[in-house]
Amino acid sequence: MYTPLRPSTTQDLPIRHMTYRVRTWGQPRADVPPLVLLHGWMDVGASYQFVVDALSEAFFTGRHIIAPDWRGFGHSMPPSPSDSYSFADYLGDLDALLEHYAPEGQMVDLVGHSMGGNVVMLYAGARPARIRRVINLEGFGLPATQPAQAPERMAQWLDELKALHSGAIELKTYDSVQAVAARLQKTNHRLSADKALWLAGEWAAPNAQGRWAILGDAAHKIVNPQLFRLDETLAHYAAITAPVLAVEATADSLGQWWKDRYSLAQYHERLKAVPHCRIAQLDDAGHMLHHDQPQRVAQMIEDFCQPEPTRSTE
Repeated sequence: MYTPLRPSTTQDLPIRHMTYRVRTWGQPRADVPPLVLLHGWMDVGASYQFVVDALSEAFFTGRHIIAPDWRGFGHSMPPSPSDSYSFADYLGDLDALLEHYAPEGQMVDLVGHSMGGNVVMLYAGARPARIRRVINLEGFGLPATQPAQAPERMAQWLDELKALHSGAIELKTYDSVQAVAARLQKTNHRLSADKALWLAGEWAAPNAQGRWAILGDAAHKIVNPQLFRLDETLAHYAAITAPVLAVEATADSLGQWWKDRYSLAQYHERLKAVPHCRIAQLDDAGHMLHHDQPQRVAQMIEDFCQPEPTRSTE
């Protein structure tokens, strides 16, 4: 099994009427912005361990690194069962987390993968004075929608709510942690066996029946009742003042997901709305590029987020 080179500290933090599990490395510093690592859908903050281990000693020593489990994922579970999650809640949670870890308007560097990448792009537009750098790891957004799709989408959500409460929508369980690791490798053939086994122990845990269950809420599998609004997203992009590095794997996971509904070229067109944006590609990597190429992702973070004296927004 993979052994972390830089063990983390975990704490449970009260955030917006629930308890958030947050993984940290290093100590807070007033003169250097924290580095906040935000995971994607059906993932956990521990997913960044390989990248943290690959950071240079000089960069790591000078940084407070923060990686929460989003609400409904990992160990950040609502106090009572939920059957629906609003995307805006992730921004609200992030805002509260930053108030705790970067008080008095201290600027931060944000890294987000997939869903987390979408969150950091929207948040950086809503709170531009808060953000020094943004790295978006394959946070592509969704295909554009039209208002006429709203009734059908709402009906789909209502149907899926019924299915969730009937038990028809659930997360798969596994016989052992080794079976979870095999599932992770099946999804990502680049993931080595030692890393898959370590991740499996962070991504899942034994349930009351003794089976290994994914640490996530099945309600996340339900479609969002609200349509993705491209015009609003582009308005957020245009409001970002921080430099943005958009990283994508050459495997083109976007094209694999959406086929002709949404393309990499369309994503690049959207990024033109960001005032200061650079696109970087990563060879020999798929969507989980921080697992596939942690050394190169770490180097990108170091190069783009070199520390400099931070300033207050006050």
